Amino acid sequence: MRTIVCTNPGHLDYKKEIKPILTPGNALVKVKRIGICGTDLHAFEGTQPFFSYPRILGHEISGELVELDNAPGFQIGEEVTFIPYFNCKNCIACRAGKPNCCVNIKVFGVHIDGGMMEFISVPSHLLVHGEGLSLDELALVEPLAIGAHGIKRGGVKKDDFVLVVGAGPIGLAAMEFARIAGAKVIAMDVNNNRLGFCREKLKIEHLINPLYSTVAEQLKAITKGDMPQVIVDATGNQKAINQTFQYMAHGGTYVLIGLQKHEISFSHPEFHKREGTLMSSRNATRNDFEHVIDSIRSGLINPSAYITHRVSFEQVNDNFQSWLNPATEIIKAMVSIG
Repeated sequence: MRTIVCTNPGHLDYKKEIKPILTPGNALVKVKRIGICGTDLHAFEGTQPFFSYPRILGHEISGELVELDNAPGFQIGEEVTFIPYFNCKNCIACRAGKPNCCVNIKVFGVHIDGGMMEFISVPSHLLVHGEGLSLDELALVEPLAIGAHGIKRGGVKKDDFVLVVGAGPIGLAAMEFARIAGAKVIAMDVNNNRLGFCREKLKIEHLINPLYSTVAEQLKAITKGDMPQVIVDATGNQKAINQTFQYMAHGGTYVLIGLQKHEISFSHPEFHKREGTLMSSRNATRNDFEHVIDSIRSGLINPSAYITHRVSFEQVNDNFQSWLNPATEIIKAMVSIG
């Protein structure tokens, strides 16, 4: 069985591994698509928290179910995706219905080896039906679900102004689900190509590049002086996170989807006088996955528009380094296998 292993930062190696065997409570999936996400890229460049090497990357997966155990309702041969956050079911978070932040979580492709291989074994209870979606769409359910979860965490309501900082795939997903919730979305990024994507593909009206504008003044103009009720960070950039506290409305909420390795710092008096709410948003739940699938099936989202680069499994090593370069104008790379 072919695999791709990130042996250490900056290095991917093709290796041969033994095909996994079916074990109780698990299912075997023949991998067909692998979406490349920011976590994979950060791991490759050595900046991903909670990470060790060597590691097989990849957790945005779709494929064909080839063997199963204890998976009622699923059939061999159907196309599936799965929830790649392996939870213990017993800790305080799992008992509270929050398996996405399980104390003992093992994220596929991060804490344990992931999906850059021909066959994978996953817990049967984490399988997700394809519901007629294409393999490309199924592979993108997971990153879209992360955006959906962040918007749910922020309690976004109709007519709220929502500022999403970072127009990568997760930020775009947050924008999509803020729009679906009825909010007025403001996209902010330092990359004009990505802002152009927001305008052309997502029909986002309000765009801000902080390199070329006074952000606070522009936000005041857009919101008629109120400032955004909800801010979502999808950059994972320490400087961007710290600066963005000042843009929150009084009574507003700041949701951190992006993750970085260092400390957050902000003015306590400024945050306090706003009675602000700061929260993190980690991974996603089955409800988020189902919300995404329903939204795709009903035509509210076209995830295929995110795919700007396609490669075969054999071409991954030759292209991976280039995807770190903003000049490639990548939104989402999709790997085909088999």
